[in-house]
Amino acid sequence: MAGSDVTMLLDRVNRGDQQALDDLIRTLYSELRKLSAGIMRKEAVGHTLQPTALVNEAFIRLVEGDSKWENRAHFFGAAAQAMRRILVDHARTKSALKRGGHARRVTFDDLAVASEDRQIDVLALDEALRALEQQNPRLAQVVELRFFGGCSIEETAELLGVSAATVKRDWVYSRAWLLAYMDDEPTD
Repeated sequence: MAGSDVTMLLDRVNRGDQQALDDLIRTLYSELRKLSAGIMRKEAVGHTLQPTALVNEAFIRLVEGDSKWENRAHFFGAAAQAMRRILVDHARTKSALKRGGHARRVTFDDLAVASEDRQIDVLALDEALRALEQQNPRLAQVVELRFFGGCSIEETAELLGVSAATVKRDWVYSRAWLLAYMDDEPTD
């Protein structure tokens, strides 16, 4: 579905049109399901959260929230953020169940600039993303859309309204920044 069609559906949803919400879910579900499957492929083997559960929980959080979405980009940004929060909450729960044991780790090969360790703690990543967001919100959005949203460079550029070259630069810088930040943080 074209971005303008999604924007019209979002406008109707924002006005409380339940049929538009049903149409939006039907229209975007498969796309969000593909994104969640991409995210889950990066998770540790044996992860208990499934792609369908991730996208379903993300939709529930999006619909139950008070957010009003301006356009397709805004919606997908919110969806990526919701998926990130779900994964972080899941990691915190698992970590708490282990009574302070190490948090589960996720594969984040796209972040591996010069690191031999291809496993990154999702809680450490979340903390690093929050720190990056304080310095440069767009860089954090690029990471959310690329990693948690599964978007390509071109899709990210379209969603953020910047050039693909800008997203490429942001992506390279963000990966290096996040790795440096996480390497500097003390571990338990």
